[in-house]
Amino acid sequence: MPKLNVLIAGSNGYIGIQLIKLLVKHNKINIKYLCGNSSVGKKISFYDKSLSKNNLPKISKFKKAYLEKVDIIFTALPNGQAQEISNNLLKRNTLIDLAADFRLHNPNDYLKWYKQKHKSISNIKKSIYSLPEIIGDKIKNYKIISCPGCYPTSILLPLIPLIKKNLIRTDNIVIDSKSGFSGAGRGVHKKYKHKNLYDSLSAYGVGFHRHNSEIQQEISKYTKKKILFTFTPHLSPMFRGILSTIYVDLNKGVSISKS
Repeated sequence: MPKLNVLIAGSNGYIGIQLIKLLVKHNKINIKYLCGNSSVGKKISFYDKSLSKNNLPKISKFKKAYLEKVDIIFTALPNGQAQEISNNLLKRNTLIDLAADFRLHNPNDYLKWYKQKHKSISNIKKSIYSLPEIIGDKIKNYKIISCPGCYPTSILLPLIPLIKKNLIRTDNIVIDSKSGFSGAGRGVHKKYKHKNLYDSLSAYGVGFHRHNSEIQQEISKYTKKKILFTFTPHLSPMFRGILSTIYVDLNKGVSISKS
C-alpha cells in the first residue's frame, strides 16, 4: 500500500509540533507539506531541534492547490480557519481538525461559545466528534474528523461508560481539572507575562468555560436530557499534561466494591 500524503496546517504550534513527532514515526505517512503564516520559509527544526534529523519540507503558506496532492489534512489552527479549508476539500481529502471548528453540532452554540459565525454549516453533518474509544469504527464513515478538546477528553472517557451502564446520577457531577500551560498555545507566555505562571495554580473560566458546551453535548447523547455538572478548570505550573478528578453520586442499588 502506498504511503498517504499529509499536509499539516499550523505546523509550528505546540500541537503541530507534537503531531509531526507522531507522524514521522508512522510507516504509512509521508509529510508532504508543512504550512504556517509567520513561519514561512523556516525549517520545522527551528521550533524543535529534535526534528532536525528528519527530512521534512520547509514551512510554506497554505494553497488550495496543495489539496490535489494530499490525502489527509491536519489542521492545528486558530478556531474558524479549518472551516474555511473544509469548504475546498476534494473527494480524495480527509480533514482531521485539532481545534474546535467541528466539535459542536449546533452552529448557534458555536457562535455563543466561540464568538464567531460558523463558516461551513453544511459540513457539520459530514463531520464526527471523534473519541475513538467511544465511537469505534464509525469514524471510518466520515471525511471530516473533529478531535475533542483536552478537558472533555479527560472527562468524557471515564464518564460515558458509567452513564451508559446507568451506574451514576447525572444531576450533581463535580469536575475538577488541572492542565499544563501548553494547552493554551505559545501565546500563553505573553498573556501571562506579568503573572506568576510557572509557580502558581489558578482557576479560570469558572462556570462559563467553552468546553462546558462540548461536555454537555456529548453526555446528553446518552442521557437524552440536559445534565447538571460543575466544571472548574485550572492552569497548573507544568508544561503539559492534564488531570481531571470527577466526583459523582451512585445510583440506588449501586455500590463500590474492591476487586
